[in-house]
Amino acid sequence: MLAGVLALGTVVSGQGTASAQAPAAGPAAWGQCAEDVLASLPATVTPEERARLGCAVQEVPVDHSRPRGEKTGIAMMRRPANDPSRKIGTIFLNPGGPGGSGLIRGAIAKNYFPASVLDRFDVVGFDPRGVARSAPLRCFRTQEEADAVNEGWSALPITREEIGTTIRTAKAYTDYCRINAGPLLNTMSTEAVARDLDVMREAVGDEQLNFVGFSYGTLIGSTYANIFPAKSRAIVIDGNVDPQLRLTNGAEYDRQRAQGFEIALDAMLKRCDSAGVEKCAFAGGARQKFEDMKKALASGPVTLPGGAPVTLADVVSRVAGDLYSVPRFAALVAWLQSIHNALNPAPMTSAVQTVDLPALLGNGGGRVDVDPLPDTPYTADDSYYAVNCTDKPFARTNKNWATTAAKWEEQSPTFGRYQAASDLLACSTWPTRNPDRWIGPWNRRTPNPVLVVGNYYDPATRYVFAQRMAKQLGNARLVSVDSFGHCILGRSAAADAVVAKYLVDLVAPADGQVFQPNVQPFA
Repeated sequence: MLAGVLALGTVVSGQGTASAQAPAAGPAAWGQCAEDVLASLPATVTPEERARLGCAVQEVPVDHSRPRGEKTGIAMMRRPANDPSRKIGTIFLNPGGPGGSGLIRGAIAKNYFPASVLDRFDVVGFDPRGVARSAPLRCFRTQEEADAVNEGWSALPITREEIGTTIRTAKAYTDYCRINAGPLLNTMSTEAVARDLDVMREAVGDEQLNFVGFSYGTLIGSTYANIFPAKSRAIVIDGNVDPQLRLTNGAEYDRQRAQGFEIALDAMLKRCDSAGVEKCAFAGGARQKFEDMKKALASGPVTLPGGAPVTLADVVSRVAGDLYSVPRFAALVAWLQSIHNALNPAPMTSAVQTVDLPALLGNGGGRVDVDPLPDTPYTADDSYYAVNCTDKPFARTNKNWATTAAKWEEQSPTFGRYQAASDLLACSTWPTRNPDRWIGPWNRRTPNPVLVVGNYYDPATRYVFAQRMAKQLGNARLVSVDSFGHCILGRSAAADAVVAKYLVDLVAPADGQVFQPNVQPFA
């Protein structure tokens, strides 16, 4: 248990009949965090910081339309304000996903906020419903079951056999979810998470919500702002989705999402050539080399000097994942150059040195809308599809998948088919039908502007999505950053400063400002 409040991983039955009026939330019962929770913290969290952390599990209704019915628990971790005598309130953090564990994000709040914020706010990270320590939604009973089913799911199905096997696998996967996922299956919408957040706000004693959401977390923040506009104090959303498109046309949203990766890749390759080979190992006709590489790998894998085979799917997945993080670009382009060399061996040259790639980022190979922590595996539950297939409407058939994938590939040659092999497949047979979900309006006016932050070359949540988010919201300011990578808070001193001023003093920056990141690629 996190703090002796509620057993984790369970949904408990409530007493009494359903009522339209939710009972008041009791105060959060903070206690000592369990040892295994503390052991999951990165080494950057000092012993003194660990000693100050507290954990709790907040009880919320499984179905908010039946507030006195079954309950589930939301795991929370709190980093107290440095100066409690001057405390403004609590900031809730969400890293995205959906399905991203946010429990420890409060503990590492110094990654995102300066002392001016940490002095004045408690910061709470939490696992949303169905995620990690909050009654994780799981479609399989054993790892063996999961491995047996998912083995047939191709990341990049091209041949008729690969397409057929992947479609059948997606159907088998959703069948297992229907059988095993449990009572949360029908209540995994972002609307439900936003309503959970309002219970949590009340439990910490805040009259209005302070929230910072990354990636998919921007949908949580924008949903809350429209369901509870008067209860919204300061909401910062970084790496934005297009809420209206995402909630009304899942396929079109994903098609446009693939284009964001194309824009980011093209810009990275151009920046690589401009930097030159001394700073970017793949420089020298980088775009053409990349296209030639894809064409060669479409015929079969290549073996690198160290003996590792590399497929086209490996390249697409690795590039998609690493475009999230500028510090990974150097190793990525060196790896691409090693593949180019293996495909084009030059006579009378020494063997190509093997490139040591860092571990994959926990972002599902670029498929997950999350601000990932380095070297942290993605949560092993099925909340990602549970949320997306509840929120995003798709056609209820896969019979046209091959045609759609080919069309997306024509429009987004590197990432179109790859993007199609995710939600478009699974959500067509997802067992939840006609779920309750928030589809708008998105223009309800909050007392203070919502701060919308967007990178020019964000691959997963493209810049135009941030522009649309700012336009759709009833009261918003757009903060633009001339940066690569997914999300930016903690990686742009100038943007961090305006966000801090907003959180503490409710002073929003003027529209139209463009800031620089701390680091540009290949500098």
